[in-house]
Amino acid sequence: MTNAWTDIKNTDLVVIMGGNAAEAHPCGFKWVTEAKANRGAKLIVVDPRFNRSASVADYYAPIRQGSDIAFLMGLINHCISNDKVQWEYVKAFTNATFVVKEGYGYQDGLFTGYDEEKRDYNKDTWDYEIGADGYAVVDETLQNPRCVWNLLKQHVAIYTPEMVERICGTPKDKFLKVAEMIGECSTPTKTMTSMYALGWTQHSKGSQNIRGMAMLQLILGNIGVRGGGMNALRGHSNIQGLTDLGLMSNLIPGYLNIPTEKEADFATYMSTRGFKPLRPNQMSYWQNYRKFFVSFMKSMFGPAATAENDWGYQYLPKLDVPGYDVLRIFEMMKQGKVNLYFCQGFNPLQAFPNKAKLAEALAKLKLLVIMDPLQTETARFWEDHGTFNKADPAKIQTEVIQLPTTCFAEDEGSLVNSGRWLQWHWPGGSPPGEAKTDTWIMAQIHLRLKELYKKEGGAFPDPIVNLNWSYKDPGDPTAEELAREMNGSVLADVYDPADPTKKILEAGKQLSGFGQLRDDGTTAGGCWIFSGCWTEAGNMMARRDNSDPGDAGMFLKWSFAWPANRRILYNRASCDLEGKPWDPSRKLIEWDGAKWAGYDVPDIAPTAKPGDVGPFIMNPEGTSRLWVRKMMRDGPFPVHYEPFESPVANVIAPKVRGNPAARVFADDWKQFADIGDPAFPYAGTSYRLTEHFHYWTKNNHVNSVLQPEQFVEISEELAKEKGIALGGWVRVWSKRGELYAKAVVTKRIKPMTIDGKVVHIVGVPIHWGFVGAARKGFPANTLTPFVGDANIETPEFKAFMVNIEPSTGPVVA
Repeated sequence: MTNAWTDIKNTDLVVIMGGNAAEAHPCGFKWVTEAKANRGAKLIVVDPRFNRSASVADYYAPIRQGSDIAFLMGLINHCISNDKVQWEYVKAFTNATFVVKEGYGYQDGLFTGYDEEKRDYNKDTWDYEIGADGYAVVDETLQNPRCVWNLLKQHVAIYTPEMVERICGTPKDKFLKVAEMIGECSTPTKTMTSMYALGWTQHSKGSQNIRGMAMLQLILGNIGVRGGGMNALRGHSNIQGLTDLGLMSNLIPGYLNIPTEKEADFATYMSTRGFKPLRPNQMSYWQNYRKFFVSFMKSMFGPAATAENDWGYQYLPKLDVPGYDVLRIFEMMKQGKVNLYFCQGFNPLQAFPNKAKLAEALAKLKLLVIMDPLQTETARFWEDHGTFNKADPAKIQTEVIQLPTTCFAEDEGSLVNSGRWLQWHWPGGSPPGEAKTDTWIMAQIHLRLKELYKKEGGAFPDPIVNLNWSYKDPGDPTAEELAREMNGSVLADVYDPADPTKKILEAGKQLSGFGQLRDDGTTAGGCWIFSGCWTEAGNMMARRDNSDPGDAGMFLKWSFAWPANRRILYNRASCDLEGKPWDPSRKLIEWDGAKWAGYDVPDIAPTAKPGDVGPFIMNPEGTSRLWVRKMMRDGPFPVHYEPFESPVANVIAPKVRGNPAARVFADDWKQFADIGDPAFPYAGTSYRLTEHFHYWTKNNHVNSVLQPEQFVEISEELAKEKGIALGGWVRVWSKRGELYAKAVVTKRIKPMTIDGKVVHIVGVPIHWGFVGAARKGFPANTLTPFVGDANIETPEFKAFMVNIEPSTGPVVA
């Protein structure tokens, strides 16, 4: 989220696409209503269903699930064709002027370098032309046919309003109305904000969905400004914290990377992480990567991390594949290659795709350990619940151990919300029975492992034995201790190189921010982006001062936002090349002749002169990217690819099935319905309900009463065609499984015409299962395919093919 929930009140136009904020984020949605009430802001919703957000929208446009990129590229094409471009912003703050080197190309849905057998690209041609001075070549006139702007114009030209209608099913007049409203936000004094969620991420090209809107926002000049931005609505209050702290198989806290096998030593690892600036005077803040990394290793391994052993670099695992994401782990589990699976605060039998495959995989484990405050389907996967969960416990040898944990309301600590705010909370009650905090459980496991390794040795016990565990009570680290560790501290006195008598950092003190991190072992920091959250001044996350100078919506004294308490990322882009706000009525920061100052923490060196340093300081270009250099697995520009299961072939590239760079395991190919398969003629999608939260409020009687019985949602036309009655039972099935539910026949879903073919949509809420206080039901992932996004492997839950028929309901044993 580049901005924050509170900033949405500053916008002129809200576009909800790839999400349903009124349904899934009802409290945060108040900021949309404030923008509408106080600024006269308009709300556009683009979604397959006329959902709860659409019910309060100023304009709604339907779209077929899985076709968002065609819609977004169509919007970009419209803005370019109709000169709805904030030109000064685009030329100064994007890489539109950068020249791409010869050899790069795109044709028939594929970029240069594609290897069909590997389903991957050689990205050597995806680069800028580098001049004799070592910097990227730019063309300020935008005349060079290989400059990014001209490549973009050429790339999006095919996405005409007629083509958008053909692919997306969005009527041309509705698309043009949306395009017109969005195009009005290309002026410096009118902004648009994008609000998206899992409706965009849960696709085999989810990352490119998000990039498509980011590109549009850059063309409009809406990144870094009040009321603008790309705002990812994190579905749970701590999902943001999960990614921040590196709970992904390929990450270290603070979005650093786990080494690969090719990076056998620290020097090799660092050789690709210098991120030298690609233009003169640019900051390229990732040049500080070594400081972040070394300080992290000192936090992890303390005295055992030294310059002589490369800060314990060999203690880190080396990845032989890009990542051990959830899909890969369950594929390996199914093959019998995983013996033990720790499942902490998660319910994969409901949350990952293809339930049948998941159950088969779990049955091949030797040990499954569940850490959760509630009963979950995953913990009970081995139980026979008849139609709802067919299992033969006698044949399943997996040992399951359940460790009851505290609920978030019984814990102390911080949660990180969508706006990157770290907010401290205190226990609201005591845990029941034998429930223990997650940290207590993990500490007990670690201490026992450490003793075993000390006693028995092993192939390489060093990472466990040397893990820094300097807590007052090693068996029960406190939230305060962990927070202070994340913030970072000074390990040894540091003196000013220009004046050896002047101490600039004192041993034992908390760091005030990540700018104090060093790469010589004198500082430790568990997560560099969180530095500043617990300083010598105390717990910044516990602040509750809601003062808001200038009514800017920043609230700088409420909690702490990473990085550096900044509320809007790239906020230097809110000003022109002279440092004056594009829109004085929505000032964020401003150059006063000597420094940047204003209502937010400047996202640039305070004394960096406006004309010298670009706003996008994390990029070596200093600019944002309309075209991406080697960083996306599936291409420098977004391309419309059909879902792996689709009612129609890809009209842009008929020979390309799904995302050509998405990883597909051999057995899963066999479980995809064919394109246009008459056995599965209807387009399924999944979604959430306000009354149920993921899978855990079905353990609560009140929530279960509010939405008492599983349903699917279909149009009146499909109900008539299939003879389905409102409230009647239906059977829905895909090539992977089936579920039974009540039919909600509604005007909220309409059939769509896709490339001349009528396509009906079946909406499937996700919340039901076979344990809890709610009536038994079927998880939506019974139907969904086992394939993920090409870049981060998020499963494709939002687009799959099903069939439906009237039924007498499930057979209940």
